[in-house]
Amino acid sequence: MQITKIETNKSKNYYFNETKVKQKKYSKWTDRFVVNIYPDIEHQEFYGFGACITESSAYAYSLLPDDKKEKYMKDMFSEINYSLCRLTIGSCDFSLNSYSYAKKHDLSDFNIERDKKYIIPFIKDAQKVNPNIKFLASPWSPPGFMKNTKIRILGGKLLKKYKQTYADYFVKYLNSYKELGINIDFVTIQNETNAMPIWESCLYSPKDEVDFLVNYLYPTFVKNEINTKILIYDHNKEKLLNRAMEEFSTPEAREAASGIAFHWYSGNHFENISLCRELYPEKLLIHTEGCFSFDPNNSFSNQYAHDISEDLNSGINGYIDWNILLDSTGGPNHKRNYCNSPVMLNSDNSDYKKTLAYYYIGQFSKVIKPGAVEIGNSKYISDIHVTSFKNPDGSIAVVMFNGSGNNVDFKLCMKDIMFKDTLERDSMVSYIIE
Repeated sequence: MQITKIETNKSKNYYFNETKVKQKKYSKWTDRFVVNIYPDIEHQEFYGFGACITESSAYAYSLLPDDKKEKYMKDMFSEINYSLCRLTIGSCDFSLNSYSYAKKHDLSDFNIERDKKYIIPFIKDAQKVNPNIKFLASPWSPPGFMKNTKIRILGGKLLKKYKQTYADYFVKYLNSYKELGINIDFVTIQNETNAMPIWESCLYSPKDEVDFLVNYLYPTFVKNEINTKILIYDHNKEKLLNRAMEEFSTPEAREAASGIAFHWYSGNHFENISLCRELYPEKLLIHTEGCFSFDPNNSFSNQYAHDISEDLNSGINGYIDWNILLDSTGGPNHKRNYCNSPVMLNSDNSDYKKTLAYYYIGQFSKVIKPGAVEIGNSKYISDIHVTSFKNPDGSIAVVMFNGSGNNVDFKLCMKDIMFKDTLERDSMVSYIIE
């Protein structure tokens, strides 16, 4: 049996530092400082990690020299194995400006030509490295003419008379991408159903969302033989359980929706994920967005380790970060809502830099493969985060993070395997047991 250790430790200047681990037989006297792994206790399947390919991200990518583009794609879709990416249906704040795919009320002018300039070329380059990427797509707003406010920003609601038209709009989008060899595996009905920001948005109460889901979108997908799975909510975790309980109160809604999407912006609420997993074991739970406002020091990397670990342990099926790439100012953003990204361009756009967040996400995504199944674990101390998975090839992946400020000694035990190690403060380690 072979055990590989991968470590990221900024103080040691370790970034994906790889070594082999010495092991010995499990000893009965080992009862302290133990982290247990239980490979026979299996939970949810995991689809993969990734980020959102916004127009801003794709535009930033277009600015790189060709040799850097090739390196970037390998870094994202091979080195850290991104395999689940989000797309925007029309524009969002991280677009060069606001746009929809149609202005005519009968959708006779529908086209995705705008996406072909930056987004589609980005996707095609990504697929050359990983042809098995799964895609999830979310709208930030319907076209303005479909809403009671007639504009795509500042909330507003979808008018009843355009609900069928909007369902048709989804189908046209999915088919247009399919014609280009890009299959959209999942859609959410609306990004941030409760938000009313100055950028593209639309409000859906639980009743509104269920009505559109059950009476328009799902039947239209069935009629047009669309196999794309529909996820509800797509907003913060504090209302995740309440929203699920209200929307899944009818058998029609539970049939139509395959799962629930959510963001991290309102705090931990990991219990809400666990409770959703318990109440709705057949539903997908996918984290679709999380980021921080622009900070040139990018000092929030620990949040990624904390959030991903606890989301995984709570039962999620996929983890998607926000922008997959941004420029050195945290944009472009047509509403000046600048953010950080784990990978950002240099100031002259000649190259890009990986932040610590890139490596922290990669500590998970390098070793937890698409199709992996979460397995049981226990730990002797709350100062560390531990998550564990069984990969499709039978290997075991264990990821640990120590954000406590102190070094932590431990003994990792799995059946008759045991080895000792130290998890240094503010460091991450991943073990692959083959």
